[in-house]
Amino acid sequence: MEETVSNKKEPKAKPEEKEMSFWDHMEELRRHIIRSVLAIFILSIGAFIGRKFIFDGIILAPTHSDFVTNQFFCWIGTFLHIGNLCMDNIELKIVNLNMSGQFTTHVYISMAAGLIVGIPYIVWEFWRFLRPALKKKERRMARIGAGVVSLLFIVGVLFGYYVIVPLTVNFFGGYQVSDLVANQISLTSYISTVVSATFASGIVFELPVVVFFLVRIGLITPAYLKRTRKYMLVIILTIAAVITPPDVFSQILVSIPLYGLFEISIWVASRALKEKAA
Repeated sequence: MEETVSNKKEPKAKPEEKEMSFWDHMEELRRHIIRSVLAIFILSIGAFIGRKFIFDGIILAPTHSDFVTNQFFCWIGTFLHIGNLCMDNIELKIVNLNMSGQFTTHVYISMAAGLIVGIPYIVWEFWRFLRPALKKKERRMARIGAGVVSLLFIVGVLFGYYVIVPLTVNFFGGYQVSDLVANQISLTSYISTVVSATFASGIVFELPVVVFFLVRIGLITPAYLKRTRKYMLVIILTIAAVITPPDVFSQILVSIPLYGLFEISIWVASRALKEKAA
């Protein structure tokens, strides 16, 4: 009888309640990393198999006059009676200069596509790793944060692909220092431009999240961001002037979302400061 009571008083600890050692945490992290790498690998294989869709339907699509962004600009130009907005005369001659250039580019693009598409899953895997160490309120905030990070990255990638890339391709592809010099764009140069512009745009759109954490740890303040407004506006206008055709409408189209992102960052910084004070 005493033995039964003793057993009831000392129930066995559940496996999830046991405190994990440092190496247990490392093993758990390794599993999450392996799953993330495996997901990227599978997505890359899918992109490799869908070569025609990836290259003709996505990578090379901004060079066509019937691309959705090019048609939109042409419609806006017609509506506003601005003739130079139509990007229907893009004549890019993309050439391959290396024997294995097309194959290596195919592999590179497949891996890049797997990484970009797999970013939300990678964020989710690391959220699963951190979740057990968080309290209930912290879990809720972290879940929201993971969703916001994924959403901002996706929006940034779409903005880069549908706005930055067509404007960049149209401007630099048609830019000539002399009529005697013809543009023959190498395949690697074109691919590098598309991938870097798209991926960089996705990273830039994470600015509110970065600002939130910098405010939380005390490196910056909303007052500092407000003081740098005019400098940031000049930087944004300069970037827009470089990557867009020489017309005011294109520069405004690129500048407004980027500056809006900076203003959102100021609002996020103010909220983060209030939460920290509370």
